[in-house]
Amino acid sequence: MHQIITAKLKLIPNPEQFEALRHTQLAYRDALNAVSCYAFEQGKTSSVTRLHKGMYVELRARYRLPSQLACSVERQVAATYKGLWTKLKKNIEHRRAKLTKKRFKGLDQPPHYTSPTVQYTYERDYTFQRDSRVSVGTLNGRISVAYQGYNKHIALIQEGVTIGDAKLWYNRPKKQFYLLVSLSIDLSESRAEHFHDVVGVDVGIRYLAVTSTFTGKVSFHSGKRVRHQANHYARLRKRLQQKGTRGAKRRLRRIEQRERRLKLQANHTLAKQIVEQYPHTLIGLEHLTDIRERTKRRKRKRKKNGKGYEPVSPKARKANRVYSQWSFAQLHTLINYKAALAGSLAVKVDAHYTSKACPMCGYTADTNRPDKGLLFVCQQCHYCLHADLVGARNITMRALLVRQDWARTGCLSIIPDASDNEAKAARLRRYAELRWSPEVTNKLPGSSRR
Repeated sequence: MHQIITAKLKLIPNPEQFEALRHTQLAYRDALNAVSCYAFEQGKTSSVTRLHKGMYVELRARYRLPSQLACSVERQVAATYKGLWTKLKKNIEHRRAKLTKKRFKGLDQPPHYTSPTVQYTYERDYTFQRDSRVSVGTLNGRISVAYQGYNKHIALIQEGVTIGDAKLWYNRPKKQFYLLVSLSIDLSESRAEHFHDVVGVDVGIRYLAVTSTFTGKVSFHSGKRVRHQANHYARLRKRLQQKGTRGAKRRLRRIEQRERRLKLQANHTLAKQIVEQYPHTLIGLEHLTDIRERTKRRKRKRKKNGKGYEPVSPKARKANRVYSQWSFAQLHTLINYKAALAGSLAVKVDAHYTSKACPMCGYTADTNRPDKGLLFVCQQCHYCLHADLVGARNITMRALLVRQDWARTGCLSIIPDASDNEAKAARLRRYAELRWSPEVTNKLPGSSRR
């Protein structure tokens, strides 16, 4: 069992090396777009073999890419088309099930690559050297560049941790190159008894995260400040786009990454707080893949005369924008790699009905959340609690079940198998039998019975 983390190394090139890296990035991006157009003309193929036979010679001659970078271009384009075909098939299934009416348009035209990010293969395109230097490939051969980075990441590289592929990323505002290296940490020596506690993390928008341990320790992390600032940037961006002047466009370029950096900083701080608050812990996270496709959207109301639909209200548009920019995957990724560095372990559990199932009696219904608010009221046993805390407790019990299975069988599943419907149904039946301990619950603030 391995945990993948990413080490962000800051490169320190001289002017000649800077130009060489920049020319390599631009040539790599142009090659990606050329192969993408070729794949689209060949029936939107995702076959690496077909792309290699049709474009390898041109990539070498026209774009002067080294052989390994040319192969990386073909593999990257093939992976992009494979992902688009997967999304198209899922969209067809969701339309048949009437979960959505929108048609997937990702394959209507060839994908266009704008980011000049180069993918490097370890020991072929780049290698680490002594004295904190790395050798990377360019259009004119290898260059040796000095680098800096996080002390723990550099220590892992020097200790001989398994090193994977890397990406050469360019920060345009700072005019700075970074090498994003994939590191694999071996967790095979970890055992269930090594983790002294189990904590469940429920993520959301009102509260970025709500945590709960099986011993009753609870913490709330509000997202009000981040949501307020993100809404400010959205309003500012809308005004500038409507204005459309040269000064407005310059202003847009200056603030284009502020919202992204704001959310990244908030998620980094939150992930660090959670990992430091619960050391040597098994952290349970929700498996939220395809959550936007599975959640219901606000539907437009049909007009009274029966012709057409009424426009979506500004409040509904704002809600849709907030939910579409929900950065839960980024927060989960940060918790994953920070937990691995701190001696903890993060596992995914099923997210179905975590905020609708009563942790005391197991009764599950939509009516347990009146008006979809923050109050959870069980319609069977009348148990009342904060809805996000109910979700965190259900996640905690499911993570505790994963730990018990791990201790009994010696095998750990970090991500639940969502492809097998029978296995999924069996897990949900087991979850329905879980009950929160009344002795622990009575000690927690905010819990009551009617």
